[in-house]
Amino acid sequence: MGVATEAGTTGVPYRDAGFMPVDLEVERRSDGCILMRSKVPLPEEDWNFPRVFSAVAARQGDATAIARRAPGQGDWEHYSYARMKRAGDAIAQWLLDLPQQGPVMLMGANTFAMAAFMNGAMAAGRPYAPVSLHYAMLGGDLGRLRHVIGKVKPAVVLLEDAGLVGAAMASVDLGDALVVTATPEALPRASVKLSDVLATEPMAVEAAIEALRPDSVAQYMMTSGSTGLSKLVALTFENLAASNAAGSIAIGEHGDMADRVLNWMPWNHVAGGSALRAALASGAAFFVDDGKPMPGLFELSLRNLKEIPVRRFLNVPAGYAMLADALEADEELQRVFFSELKLMLYGGAGLSQAVQDRIQALAVRQTGHRIMITSAYGATETTAGVTAAYFYTERVGLGVPLAGTVLKLAPYGDRYEVRVKGPSVMGGYLDDPEKTRAAFDDEGFYRMGDLASLIDPMNPAAGLAFEGRIAEEFKLATGAWVQGGALRETLLAALSPLVADLVLCDDDRPYVAAMFWPSAEGVQSILGAPIAEALATGALGAEIGRRLADHNRSHHGASTRIERAVVLTSPPDPNAHEISDKASINRRSVMDNRAETLAGLYADPPAAGVILPSA
Repeated sequence: MGVATEAGTTGVPYRDAGFMPVDLEVERRSDGCILMRSKVPLPEEDWNFPRVFSAVAARQGDATAIARRAPGQGDWEHYSYARMKRAGDAIAQWLLDLPQQGPVMLMGANTFAMAAFMNGAMAAGRPYAPVSLHYAMLGGDLGRLRHVIGKVKPAVVLLEDAGLVGAAMASVDLGDALVVTATPEALPRASVKLSDVLATEPMAVEAAIEALRPDSVAQYMMTSGSTGLSKLVALTFENLAASNAAGSIAIGEHGDMADRVLNWMPWNHVAGGSALRAALASGAAFFVDDGKPMPGLFELSLRNLKEIPVRRFLNVPAGYAMLADALEADEELQRVFFSELKLMLYGGAGLSQAVQDRIQALAVRQTGHRIMITSAYGATETTAGVTAAYFYTERVGLGVPLAGTVLKLAPYGDRYEVRVKGPSVMGGYLDDPEKTRAAFDDEGFYRMGDLASLIDPMNPAAGLAFEGRIAEEFKLATGAWVQGGALRETLLAALSPLVADLVLCDDDRPYVAAMFWPSAEGVQSILGAPIAEALATGALGAEIGRRLADHNRSHHGASTRIERAVVLTSPPDPNAHEISDKASINRRSVMDNRAETLAGLYADPPAAGVILPSA
């Protein structure tokens, strides 16, 4: 494979990632809006995923489709493409035989049965709705779960392991829905055994696959619900196919996607589901990573990364921060991780430049090359990514539009609001015409809710820089607006590697303060002590105070200075909506759930443990 030496890159060359060329059409309007689209046409691929999978399964046969560690995190269990096809067809036939009409709701981990049910539901023409198990584990009135059930109105609910949430599911009204489970003894209601469904003899599945339509809804995906109850995004077969085609052509070398994929992202999230479909459509072996970028769970991801080298790696920004710490501490992990790696992708926005620089230093050490790190930027409503930096660049950003997508940048002060249109963008939300109308502008562009700027105003092909979420912007009591996304990025860089993540506080306060989660590896590497000891001795507070003072010396405005901070010793709580399944932090929930800490942060005098900037 050749070495990439694209113009504009400096220093050590990149490994070749096989990118398609950047060829943009840019229109600058008199109202200040900028429209950008790729001139590279979107490939015409078969929109019928069940038909595509049937062909791949016939070709791959006994090759691994899904691999997952056995219970107790033992050896890998492999499930072939042939077995996946048989299971999906059995499920499809069982669904075709059911008198009950309606969608299929899926609740469970990333397992073979879950993937087979997704394939089977699509083949039978039943929309499926993958729902996070957290909805049934949150306790209280189970408001989120009841909301989703009321919207989906499922005819079938797959609850593979009812032992996890059986009691909660028994307390909600599922109507006439049939519950399919591998553990019927753990569910205090009548159910159908998963093994019985998988024993169904396929009779009319191929005919059902051929009867599908491109505009039929294939899945309902939940939005994060960070600002209220989840909306249900209706995505068609055409949406899914367009998203997969755009991603494949951008990264090029279609056959190289993918002899092997290792991924933790839950399939109830659009990025995780897209990664699974792309792997199965290309004949890859999908290794399920049951770890997560969270304390206590990331160790399993590291074990898997030591065993499964991959060419393309996908994670969220928080995961890359934890990975940087682990790579720096483990030479063997470095060797395996970088051995075949050609491309690192992150979902959404906000990857710290400092984290990128640390990972690149290790890549050069191990391979003699840098590895391209790029953003796949999108939303549930866009079926995953609609922009990416599919060119070699040292600047972390959102990139430029993928094939088929038109990007509209609408002026927002000295920045731009990001809006998109294209075949991967949803038609609307399930049974919510008011929110659907509000989601689009008068030209039919979906409002992403994000802000961006042009990295080079004279050269849009250099891509976009993320400038924060509109929802993260907040106003101080002085009337000054805080650009939360940009300030968070700056602070993460200033405090790296001591800090894993942070939340900025707070609306209508006299100044900006912050809550930090420390990084165990970072604290150990800088201060030579575990977090508890560094807190008890005051070393961690002193180091953060010193760094905040350094930050404030170059940030004089009230909206960019940090006057106080506090270290959070308990991790973000997913049951309290503080963190989503994709490991993004819900700023408002963190502050609401930690009201006592927030009050102490702004108390006069400040509460014990509050850190002040110090020389």
